[in-house]
Amino acid sequence: MSSDEARVMAAGNPLSFLHVSKPEIDLPATVDVHAPLVYSKGRENFKKLIVTGALRREEKPCFYLYRQVMGAHSQLGLVAVASCEDYGANVIKKHELTRPDKEQDRVNHIDALDAQTGPVFLTYRARPALDALFAKISSDKADIDLVAPDGVRHQAWVIKEPAVIEHIEAEFAGINPLYIADGHHRSAAAWRIWQARHGAGSSGWFLSVIFPHNQMQILPYNRVLKDLNGRTPEAFLKELGTVFEFQKTAAPSPVGTHQVALFIQKKWHGLVFREVLTKDPDPIDRLDVSLLQRHVLAPMFGIDDPRTSQRIQFVGGIRGTAELEKLVNSGACACAFSMFPTGIEELMAIADGGGIMPPKSTWFEPKLRDGMFSHLLDEA
Repeated sequence: MSSDEARVMAAGNPLSFLHVSKPEIDLPATVDVHAPLVYSKGRENFKKLIVTGALRREEKPCFYLYRQVMGAHSQLGLVAVASCEDYGANVIKKHELTRPDKEQDRVNHIDALDAQTGPVFLTYRARPALDALFAKISSDKADIDLVAPDGVRHQAWVIKEPAVIEHIEAEFAGINPLYIADGHHRSAAAWRIWQARHGAGSSGWFLSVIFPHNQMQILPYNRVLKDLNGRTPEAFLKELGTVFEFQKTAAPSPVGTHQVALFIQKKWHGLVFREVLTKDPDPIDRLDVSLLQRHVLAPMFGIDDPRTSQRIQFVGGIRGTAELEKLVNSGACACAFSMFPTGIEELMAIADGGGIMPPKSTWFEPKLRDGMFSHLLDEA
């Protein structure tokens, strides 16, 4: 969210964790959000929450289970710290590049707070033994149970029994690899701080919530184009016929891989990539977002780098296809592509091969809440 949005959301609420995550909201709007004063204000606000008892430090090391319920979807993961050494050795696999400015912002924030307050979203191939153990623990009454303003339910169970902790550690010792689902900048920042501090305190670990892969929910990342690059809608649809087969019926949301829905002139069109285009042996090149980029966005619109092009914008699936219709019907955009979400198996296959996903390939929901769990770096 933007600084302005954060100011509105935190207004009148001194306990909002946005005072820590977005501390510029407590400073004049003229202050640069990357100024040292912003990070020191975050540290001040974080320490205040600890001193006043809003945040409580555990007396002994614990794991937690963390369940999120969003509509019909539920996911249950382990709150733990993951190894910076494993991150550097690629035991924890990545699939995205990081932006230097965003990575440095995370370094400055963690360094100033001497803590990680936003967890990295990790996943692993599900294991029946862990599924059974976590189901048993979460069958008891939760220690934390709340429904956030966005309707997502958050529950947590404290795991402090030494035998259970050792059991969980033993199970995860046999899991290789872990995968970063979301949080590449946070994990990269944690690794850099570990390097800079030469492993002092608990800097060799970073805060994580680790979910089994079969509980992950990935929503599509949709594409909206500002113009048709000089084409009429009729000419554009005709040219798309070289890339897609048109379906007889059209729905706003595709129902399978290699299907796309196009919204133009207040009408949805169902499209299927021509089979010959989907046979590439490279799992990255087979992704729908890659196919659209290679066969439509680049050759037809000159969008060679979607990260920097002013012709395209991206709309996370959480906003729904109604947002796509709104953008096009208002005249702000010319057309919209509603995508089928990238699968978690596709993500893991690409990470296993050392590949990098195209930009804006995945949108994970629900998001992890900053501030529910924090990892203090001064601990031995």
